[in-house]
Amino acid sequence: MQLRRRHLLLPLALSFLAAALTVARAHNITRLLAKHPEFSTFNHYLTETHLAAEINSRTTITVMALDNAAMSRLLAPHPTIATLKNVLSLHVLLDYFGPKKLHQITNGTALAATLFQATGSAPGSTGFVNITDLKGGKVGFAPEDNNGRLDTYFVKGLEEIPYNISIIQISNALPSDVAAAPTPGPSEMNLTRLMSAHGCKVFADTLDANADAMKTYEDNVEGGLTTFCPLDDPFKQFLPKYKNLSAPGKASFLEFFAIPMYLSMAMLKSNNGPMNTLATDGASKYDFTVQNDGEEVTLKTRVNKVKITGTLLDEQPLAIYSIDKVLMPKELFKTAALTPAPAPAPEKAADSPKSSKAKSPPATADSPADSPESDPADQTADSNGSVRFKSARSGFLVLSLWFGVHFLL
Repeated sequence: MQLRRRHLLLPLALSFLAAALTVARAHNITRLLAKHPEFSTFNHYLTETHLAAEINSRTTITVMALDNAAMSRLLAPHPTIATLKNVLSLHVLLDYFGPKKLHQITNGTALAATLFQATGSAPGSTGFVNITDLKGGKVGFAPEDNNGRLDTYFVKGLEEIPYNISIIQISNALPSDVAAAPTPGPSEMNLTRLMSAHGCKVFADTLDANADAMKTYEDNVEGGLTTFCPLDDPFKQFLPKYKNLSAPGKASFLEFFAIPMYLSMAMLKSNNGPMNTLATDGASKYDFTVQNDGEEVTLKTRVNKVKITGTLLDEQPLAIYSIDKVLMPKELFKTAALTPAPAPAPEKAADSPKSSKAKSPPATADSPADSPESDPADQTADSNGSVRFKSARSGFLVLSLWFGVHFLL
């Protein structure tokens, strides 16, 4: 009977072991590069540009690393952090190329997309890299806008988790005039013009017309700002409700669509939970909850829920995302009908900094706005979600290994 029980549970035990190994294989680019001090400058700037988080969020990737000497040459012209991010993102291939695969490329050449291409900052195909297996065991790399010149070569493999992440050393930075082009600093960017050019013109015009809210946005750009702009059609439909708000209410409403810190898409996906906004001021919370399911990221209040539909700009310290509907703060609009439930425990919003602005008292609508489509009450995520996930992952691994060993004996 005991043998029969073990035989029946063996497949289950093996499944747990396989799942545990999959969880354990998640990579961390900064930890992997920390084993190689001669790449410390490259590692530092992956963190400074927030590319490390983007790399860690992907499951199949190749990082072409530059040693400290190559990084010194790259940094000599003193590029801005935004320009440097573009250049380094060109060195991240969205496919797996270990040393062995590099020398076994079909027909001797391959074209690989990069993180620079994926950001949308690269015009045309300038974010692609040609990989060529040359005679004598050499492998060359050249960006698409380099007229086919091969000035950069494979040196050696540094780290790899097969078919997940490969870190290789290349001889020099990839030469690309497009990636290295000067990128405007945050103070030179026109927020509303960027929004208008990408389907958020109605919201941008409304923001531009409100001097108080516009100044709050501008004052916070340098220190880091993430904003979410509703697309034109839903905001047009919402305008009658906006016009019913008091003057302070209008300013608070517009400021509610921005977080006073820079958050890339990868950071949004890893920081689920309540977020303070530019409108947050003491008792006037004006917060919303970030949630994600796979690649979909949503923002939620007790009134309604919206989905992020695109990235308009992601250049530290500024990120702008489009959303499919108008997110409504509970401080200004009716909450959705809720079924009676035990009151949730008080929860603190995520530690995003407050805006650099003295706020007026909580604003309310001149006349009650119509209730939007019903959504369940917020189930706000714990701000320590990432810690819980790491603990759960460790516990899951230990439990799975014990379970497997127990039933294999």
